[in-house]
Amino acid sequence: MSSALRMAAFAAAGVIVFLLPGWVGGVYGAFAVIAIMATAAYGLDIVVSDLGEVSLAHTVFFAAGAYATGLLATRLGAGSWVTLGAALAAGTIIALALGLVTLKLREFVFSLVTYAATVVAAAVAHNWDLLGGSDGVSGIPTLDLSIGSLQLAATNDAGLWPYAFILLLITLYAVRQFRRSRLGAMAMMVHLNPRLATMSGIDVRKVRLGVFVLSSTFSAAAGWLYAYQRAYIGPDLFETYFLVLMLTAVVLVGRRRLLAPLIGTALIVGQERFLSFGGEVNAIILGGALVVALAILPGGFDALLRRLVARPAVQAPAPETRPVPQP
Repeated sequence: MSSALRMAAFAAAGVIVFLLPGWVGGVYGAFAVIAIMATAAYGLDIVVSDLGEVSLAHTVFFAAGAYATGLLATRLGAGSWVTLGAALAAGTIIALALGLVTLKLREFVFSLVTYAATVVAAAVAHNWDLLGGSDGVSGIPTLDLSIGSLQLAATNDAGLWPYAFILLLITLYAVRQFRRSRLGAMAMMVHLNPRLATMSGIDVRKVRLGVFVLSSTFSAAAGWLYAYQRAYIGPDLFETYFLVLMLTAVVLVGRRRLLAPLIGTALIVGQERFLSFGGEVNAIILGGALVVALAILPGGFDALLRRLVARPAVQAPAPETRPVPQP
């Protein structure tokens, strides 16, 4: 397929997805949450799939974006453009500080330290009155990105959906460009062969830090929009649910597939919104999906599908050998 036809196909698919919530009964809220959580998952995806590390701190970046938005919007009356900048700044600063600490750490130790950061952040959110404590922050105003006379406010889920969709499109484009960039190529080399990367003149620490900080911006931007969508933020953002959701979305379909985290998120949130069996059962389904993806289908559904459609090579029968008559 030529690049023009491919772009046309993607554009047509995008239009269909954008119009789909209205066609199926106005389920704009569910689609907005899918777009927001998929954006957060893409932040984790480039760390897991491109850098080869499992970060357990991306709920911190997600919550940082949401808290920066909620606090500035409710206590200082900041507009949505200002809160967007603050959310990105909050995620970047935290990722920079945490990244500098974890530069030398790899694999299990890296995951353990990032999880410890999540535990500490959750304790701070629960007990610090400045952040609302265990009650959180409520009364967050609606999203308003108006510029001059151009009104761009979202007063309900139907109005918020276009902005969630645009955020998702920007994220998809940014991840695609990252994987085609020099930083993306260096990240893969650092992932696959750190020693060779060092011998090639690549600053491994700088690459790891750059990718880690870049990943935080996606999750923080998702937290920014999630605060407006829910109109409330609280310590529940640090709960295991959000972390497991991101991890499952990353590994369920397949790694280094551009649409994989989006499809994974859609499957998870879609089950919870349209085929729900109750909170506890949904949690079991989500946890079970992560276990299956890691233990039984390490390559995700993509690898399984490839194995099913691949046809085994048909071996030609060996020629019959006849005994040579003896004179």
